[in-house]
Amino acid sequence: MAFATNEALFDEVLDFLASSPSAEQIVSYEPPSALQQRLSELLEKNRTVRLSEAEQAELDEFLRMNRFMSRLRLKARLRLSE
Repeated sequence: MAFATNEALFDEVLDFLASSPSAEQIVSYEPPSALQQRLSELLEKNRTVRLSEAEQAELDEFLRMNRFMSRLRLKARLRLSE
């Protein structure tokens, strides 16, 4: 079941950033539970069987967005500690 397409994930992050979140909101941001559940499904499937090309691309996008948001959170935390 491909719930979270790359566009849906990207749009979620863009919508959040377009809302002009505060540093506190960035630090506490959590993606919607449906996206978190899909990531868990992909990670579990990746551990047990080979992902399809589309699933691997979806997982790669999740991981790319996760790295981006982790770096953004770090910068927000640094700003809050100034």
